[in-house]
Amino acid sequence: MARASTARDLIREIVWRQRRQLAAGVTLLFVDRAAGFVLPLAPKVLVDEVIGKRRADLLPWLAVAIVAAALVQAAVTIALTRVLGLSAERVVLGFRRRVMARVLGLPAADLDGMQSGALVSRVLDDANAMQNVVGFELARWLSNVVTAAVALAALVYLDWRMTLAALAVAAVPGFALDLTHRRMRPLFHERAVLRADLAGRLAQTLSGVRIVRAYTAERRERLAFAKALHRWYRVLASAAERKSRMNAVAVVASACVVGVVVVMGGRAMLDGRMSLGDFASYVAFALMFASPLLDLPDIATRASETLAHLDRLRELSEARPEDPGGGASVGEVRGEIAFERVSFAYEPGRDVLRDVTFTAHAGHTTALVGASGAGKSTVLSLVLRFYAPREGAVRLDGVDVAGLDLRGYRGRLSVVLQDDLLFDASIADNIAYARPRATREEVERAARVAHCDEFTARLPDGLDTRVGERGVKLSGGQRQRVAIARAVLADAPVLLLDEATSSLDAESETLVRSALAALSRGRTVIVIAHRLSTVRAADQIVVLDRGAVVDVGTHDALLGRSARYRELYDAQFGGAPGRESALTESP
Repeated sequence: MARASTARDLIREIVWRQRRQLAAGVTLLFVDRAAGFVLPLAPKVLVDEVIGKRRADLLPWLAVAIVAAALVQAAVTIALTRVLGLSAERVVLGFRRRVMARVLGLPAADLDGMQSGALVSRVLDDANAMQNVVGFELARWLSNVVTAAVALAALVYLDWRMTLAALAVAAVPGFALDLTHRRMRPLFHERAVLRADLAGRLAQTLSGVRIVRAYTAERRERLAFAKALHRWYRVLASAAERKSRMNAVAVVASACVVGVVVVMGGRAMLDGRMSLGDFASYVAFALMFASPLLDLPDIATRASETLAHLDRLRELSEARPEDPGGGASVGEVRGEIAFERVSFAYEPGRDVLRDVTFTAHAGHTTALVGASGAGKSTVLSLVLRFYAPREGAVRLDGVDVAGLDLRGYRGRLSVVLQDDLLFDASIADNIAYARPRATREEVERAARVAHCDEFTARLPDGLDTRVGERGVKLSGGQRQRVAIARAVLADAPVLLLDEATSSLDAESETLVRSALAALSRGRTVIVIAHRLSTVRAADQIVVLDRGAVVDVGTHDALLGRSARYRELYDAQFGGAPGRESALTESP
């Protein structure tokens, strides 16, 4: 999405892109207004010519002219729908794609601070504002401008003195309308923000409805949602009140214009400076000129709403992308991951990792252990380049990953999380997410390696069974095996495991361990677990404590020399030596 310093810059960009369609639309509007001349001129012909000069022969022609003008205007309306309406839909479609691409390209730090519902609002509601820029709202605005201009030209031609007086009377309400319009824009910005918050709260409540019910929090959630709705309602009510004031001002302005016309026109007829037919046409053109004034409040409201949404789109367009591009291409890799004096903080001054140095050797398993909050998950986030180190470097085969093409680099990684996300699709589709062009045979093979066939064989639709949102129709162990199958299909040289067996029953854990063992062969594996049993057979163990590496070694070596590792071991297993022999081996 192009950078835009203001919402108006964004509008200019859109208008320029759609200039041909807009030019066609403006041309059609001028044709429409030209046809619209017939009706205001009809009274003059009827009074001065047909009645005044008894020209009955003009009546059929007058009727034909009125009907023909109506047909032209009807045809223009249809053409405008095709030219501007479809153009607006294309613009909205394109902007939704661009906004979605921008959202997907945001850094993890930015996404972590946003509600999913708010992002949905950006993609759907804010992008929909584009329709007002190039769609019927723009046509409506242009139509009013053209109508007012045509009517004004006719009024000046018929009696310029009366026209100047009417404009002077209308100027004061016009300034009031402009002032009210400027004050409405912040209200619509606030309304957009509150609506996004509502969407976020609703999405959060629905996704966590089991927890809500488990803790009997339905009433609490209803009250919280009602409170948010009330804040939104107050803003809507305030906007509606200001719009009603604008409507009142517009009605008064129109009445004042008509009043001036009646008084001055009446005097002009009495003085013989204007015929009855001219006055009738003047009144018709005056009403034609006043009509856009009555439409101004609604147009101003829509304009304020559109600008508020465009402001939010501008904020999104100015966010720095996660991947600025220009990184070096990534070819075949051995898969060695090295941390060199890495420090990192989510918030300034509060380091989560401090001077972390270790190497995960290619083709070997490196386990990260430590208490909760030691920084294990942050290490994986840095490997995945969700965040960048504050100091130091993460290297792949000796090359700083910050200088590599992000897409190509992540293509060399596969991930299995403790509660891996599954999409509301079939099991096969979830597995194929890692490689969409994989054949059915490849998907089935990955499913067998991950022992998914142990449960898919019992499902009516097998691999084609839909799993529900976030995989709710599957058990925890089944979800993990699908995630492992996805990683098998990815066939990446580096595998990241985040506490992959920490909350499973014994049978599921056995199957998951077996699947992980098959997945890990020949790959660089970095595995995280609170349970030391899952890392006992790792080639090396990195012990983290409060964001720092306190020791690196094998399980047996660390038991003998690392006090911190011994503390973790004793806390988990009570220090009973007999328990150690019962540990199952990890990948």
